[in-house]
Amino acid sequence: MSQNPLIIDPPATTDACVVVLHGLGADRFDFVPVVEALNLPAGHGIRFVFPQAPTRRVTINNGFPMPCWYDILGMSPARVINDDHMNESAAMVRQLVDAQVAQGIAEERIILAGFSQGGAVVLHAMLEGELRIGGLAALSTYGPTVPELIGRQGPDAPELDVFFAHGRNDDVLPISMGREAHDQLQAAGHRTEWHEYPMGHEVCPAEVSDIREWLTKRLSH
Repeated sequence: MSQNPLIIDPPATTDACVVVLHGLGADRFDFVPVVEALNLPAGHGIRFVFPQAPTRRVTINNGFPMPCWYDILGMSPARVINDDHMNESAAMVRQLVDAQVAQGIAEERIILAGFSQGGAVVLHAMLEGELRIGGLAALSTYGPTVPELIGRQGPDAPELDVFFAHGRNDDVLPISMGREAHDQLQAAGHRTEWHEYPMGHEVCPAEVSDIREWLTKRLSH
């Protein structure tokens, strides 16, 4: 990784952690305002960790270099991605989870979250590593590797809570792609929630409110 993650520690003793991956072309500071908008209780113990994607040339953007978790090689019929980059990024996520566990945070009190390309990475990391985390928030994202990874899972794979949010007017990642990933996880036995909003490829206040409710339920003592 080109830069260390941005870490925001809570006002109280840390007893939970949310790891948030930004989208293509963004950076580790992108979701800090969203965390502030969550307006969590004053005494909360949630640490937020924002890793930074390395800068790579992105094939579909004429090879222009930008922060990205994996190169996108083609757009149709579905996204064609660089699998090595995806595996590297997912391994980084699992290392961040391991680091939090080593600091004394229970795995079930760790949440993964990702927007767009970042969401695809956390879904991959969760399924491939069979992580027994507290939940995952998949925001305006899709699951290019979800069918393959579900097919590999054994009977002892953990059932997970997954929050999906998508804009009905998303012209970057069509809502059908997000819904497909949701339906695949639901069919595989995971506990899923589907939320859609009258927005594009972004985050809206109603979504932030729903994330807050979901997050506090997952991490309430």
